[in-house]
Amino acid sequence: MKAAARLPRRISRPRDLDLHLDALVRTAPEFATIRAKTGEVAIRWLDPGFAGLVWVVMGQQISVAAARAIMTRLENALGTVSPDHVLRAPEDLLRAAGLSRQKIAAIRAASEAVKDGLDLDALSMLRAEAAVERLCAVRGIGRWTAEVYLLFALGHTDIFPAGDLALQEAARLAFDLDLRPKEKELLSRAEAWRPHRAAAARLLWAYYRVARAGRDATPV
Repeated sequence: MKAAARLPRRISRPRDLDLHLDALVRTAPEFATIRAKTGEVAIRWLDPGFAGLVWVVMGQQISVAAARAIMTRLENALGTVSPDHVLRAPEDLLRAAGLSRQKIAAIRAASEAVKDGLDLDALSMLRAEAAVERLCAVRGIGRWTAEVYLLFALGHTDIFPAGDLALQEAARLAFDLDLRPKEKELLSRAEAWRPHRAAAARLLWAYYRVARAGRDATPV
């Protein structure tokens, strides 16, 4: 427990991730071989503020390239992606940037929540479920969006988006499972990886990319 207390409270640098991966392997030794097969796990980082949350909303159910194109148009239209600018923007302008009505409603609801006192930065200090619940209380923000934002924008150390299909497939490959685990099954398995589930998620995603590239698709 003392070693865990000395770990970085956020994963925001490669060194932070390495320390949490070391702790994960100590907690769950089955990850040692996965880590060896995967090699270096690149750190992915989103804007930790409101713009990062908007980016994750943009990425729901579309490709990264499509989300990036929409975000670029939105930045060009608004100047700065901020709650005030989103709320002042006419719907036609947001639609022209490529946002659906559903996503417009979500980022406007998030804008209102931030202006009403939702402290996005402080969410990284909450326990995982409390942080997810706080974000999911915003209309249009679902669990996947909340978890991905907490993990990649705020560097939360114990977030595990078990509903993510790529993460489920990574677990199937890494643990030589007959079927891709469903969300509840994977979440149950991940209980043993607390409080380092974010490191586990990052490592499994990295392993998945290695497996898809064909460099090493053999299970551990």
